[in-house]
Amino acid sequence: MKTFNLGNTDLQVPAVALGCMRITELSKKQIPEYLSAALELGINFFDHADIYGRGECEKLFAEGFSQLGVPRDKIILQSKCGIVPGKMYDSSYEYIISSVDGILSRLNTEYIDILLLHRPDALVEPEEVAKAFDELKTRGKVRYFGVSNHRPMQIELLKKYVKQELIVNQMQLSLLFSYMISEGLEANMQTDNAIDRSGAVLDYCRLNNITMQVWSPFRGRNGAFIDDNDNYPQLNWRLGELAGKYNVSKNTIAAAWLMRHPANLQIIAGTMNKSRLTDIAGADKIKLTREEWYSLYLAAGNFLP
Repeated sequence: MKTFNLGNTDLQVPAVALGCMRITELSKKQIPEYLSAALELGINFFDHADIYGRGECEKLFAEGFSQLGVPRDKIILQSKCGIVPGKMYDSSYEYIISSVDGILSRLNTEYIDILLLHRPDALVEPEEVAKAFDELKTRGKVRYFGVSNHRPMQIELLKKYVKQELIVNQMQLSLLFSYMISEGLEANMQTDNAIDRSGAVLDYCRLNNITMQVWSPFRGRNGAFIDDNDNYPQLNWRLGELAGKYNVSKNTIAAAWLMRHPANLQIIAGTMNKSRLTDIAGADKIKLTREEWYSLYLAAGNFLP
């Protein structure tokens, strides 16, 4: 599995991480088997959030991982906090500290490698975030910090107060949810995709050594697109054509499209299907040509000015 440094750190991470939001779909017997399969593929990075399954996902992961006999320092654990489901977002000092304590308890670990603020909080007081991060870092509960679904100026506001580097921004990106790319390509055009919706977040992260993690890498605005030939016939035809050329699956090609981007995107694969995870992991062995990359971009319904 291809690896690279996370952000501006010396922490080596795989190009594919396992998102654990759907781990409740597996039985307790299947979970350790699935985690073992991920590790065999070189996927030792596991992404969580305190709201996944209302905490049940973290508990099930910890129970399953404990059966593998793998040392804690051989894996990378990331979790997110800040969403109070159905009520509000909360990035206060008290909430962050309490959330992390709950995460550590459910994951049965003394520390997590990375903590992300899950969503921007309209009422954020960055001084409180900084206070919480300082305490978590000093007490050894969190090694690194980052954000999720944040625009550049929201990150800049945090950076004004937070001492620790923010090394991750987790965003949605896929062949059919690629506005972060389209808005740059369609600059100076009177088109819908030319509207700056992200604040040039992709370029911002590259400029600031922030690793962009990609969630929902195989979904668009209307759900999964692979093998949905009714809604996306041209894209699936081109995916199939390239899959045949490289003797891989469409999932592999869709993942390879993301990996081809020079930003060193880290894919968060949320599948609980071993075969599909194997296909996704295999994308690091394929480097699409520039022409192939753009052909998929165009097949997804985009255009070049």
